[in-house]
Amino acid sequence: MSVDSPPATLRVAIPIFPGFEELDAIGPLEVFGLAAQCGLPVSTTLVSSDPDSVAGGVHGLAITGLEPLSDRFDLVVVPGGAWLSGGKTGVRLAVSDGILPRWLADRHAGGAVIASVCTGAFLLQAAGLLAGKVATTHHLAMDDLRQLGVDVVSNRVIDAGSVLSAGGIASGLDLALWILERTFGQPACGRVEDLMEYRRQGDVLKVGN
Repeated sequence: MSVDSPPATLRVAIPIFPGFEELDAIGPLEVFGLAAQCGLPVSTTLVSSDPDSVAGGVHGLAITGLEPLSDRFDLVVVPGGAWLSGGKTGVRLAVSDGILPRWLADRHAGGAVIASVCTGAFLLQAAGLLAGKVATTHHLAMDDLRQLGVDVVSNRVIDAGSVLSAGGIASGLDLALWILERTFGQPACGRVEDLMEYRRQGDVLKVGN
């Protein structure tokens, strides 16, 4: 996905799972939703490996009406959640369950771009998508990700082409806005920033892997 060859519609999936970090998911959802409101061809769907369940976030937000995992998406933005608690919930539960990592690997192999926010990077790692890649995550989880063999840096957003990652929680806003810029151009992204009354922070590290 690039300004030179933007998709007819950018079809975005955000997987939701028990113990997800709310802003990791809702931040990008807001960005892409406002992009559609601004007239950009973007659709966003909240998906789950258990769509009939109620997915509760780490702070108590409960989401229903989720759609099942499918192969119809161009972009998947993976939230984190509860990694630092050490408990078997959030990302740790999703990693051990294995369904999301397998789906992410399949979607990437099928040509989708995969991005993570915060500790969602551990799901990308479990899917085999960070091998030989530079990535980032929440600053308190960086050592854990390094121990899994990932080259971890502290930039707010890392763009490795078909795999992207962002730092902790609120950096999901910056990730989503960067994806809009690289897909539709800066002027289109700027309209969304103006509507949000938000300006991106930090920097984007573009790497050739």
